[in-house]
Amino acid sequence: MTSPATSNANRYARYGLSLPQQALSALEKRGIYCQPSVSIEHQHLAHRYVLRGVESGGAVADMGRYCAYLDANGNPAPWLQPIESISGNGRHAIVIALELVRVEMLRVGHTYELAITRLGLKNEESRTRPSIVTASVFRGHQGTLSVELWNAENKSLRGTVAPVFYTAAGEALALPQNFDEAIRKITGAVACLGCKHAHIAVAPPSNKGCEL
Repeated sequence: MTSPATSNANRYARYGLSLPQQALSALEKRGIYCQPSVSIEHQHLAHRYVLRGVESGGAVADMGRYCAYLDANGNPAPWLQPIESISGNGRHAIVIALELVRVEMLRVGHTYELAITRLGLKNEESRTRPSIVTASVFRGHQGTLSVELWNAENKSLRGTVAPVFYTAAGEALALPQNFDEAIRKITGAVACLGCKHAHIAVAPPSNKGCEL
């Protein structure tokens, strides 16, 4: 039998941070739209399945949420297409790949939640459509950062600092070094008021879109 703790871990690995309804309602009220779930799409010309993720999110002064993607090696994922919007704090870029690493962060005041998850595809003999397999890379609970990055005077610090997360025993957790830059960038993203641009996804190497 799967324990509740294991079930919750599997859920956030597949769909992102599991947030209480109160937090989701607060984000909706503030107009922050973040889409951490990943879908399986079929490329008819290439005859294969791929993962589709959406870099999205933004912030207001008292809270922020953001989700972005890296490639299998931990580098910023090239976008298939950037997305521009008038309102901000929504969708910023579409990424397509066979494997992805999702980096997701929630900020409430000076308190942060962080989840880093590997996502891939697994073929099953009994099915023509693959399933998504996940592996948790890092999970940080109730981290803290005293700098108010959302204030204009601290804007230059965005992308240079990250929250500190602790164990239940009060010891600081070491952040995964391969994702240090992405963590610092997403920390800036959850303090980017009315965000209208991608913080992690990058332009593809050519103007032909992202080739896998």
